[in-house]
Amino acid sequence: MAKVKRSPWVLHYDGSSCNGCDIEVLACLTPVYDAERFGIINTGDPLQADIFLITGGINSQNQPVVKQLYEQMSNPKVVVAVGTCACTGGIFKECYNIKGGVDTTIPVDIYVPGCAARPQSIIDGLVQAINLFEKRCDDYAYQLNAEGQ
Repeated sequence: MAKVKRSPWVLHYDGSSCNGCDIEVLACLTPVYDAERFGIINTGDPLQADIFLITGGINSQNQPVVKQLYEQMSNPKVVVAVGTCACTGGIFKECYNIKGGVDTTIPVDIYVPGCAARPQSIIDGLVQAINLFEKRCDDYAYQLNAEGQ
């Protein structure tokens, strides 16, 4: 289990999915799975988000939006691709407008495969993201101290 120093905020964005993974992400936030017990807080504001959770593939219309949301997030940040479409483009990767998975646009740290990804897998990915985020926070603080800021 992650040792959370502060509650990381999660920004969820649906790229171009069939909504199967989105329903499972929402299920993670219900009392049945209760992902918030790990300290995460769901937000809609990229300026306050620490973890970027994306479902669905990247197409020509949402690519600039994904880039903009990613660039608005402060450092350190973690990106989680949820579902086969977000990981590789999925069954839609041969479509004319699909560019592929999220990693064709922004760097991805954690992949959660599945069609649709199960809530248990999503929570496992979020716990990995929390651990990575905490490590990056420590590294970032160390870097700032070393620079004398």
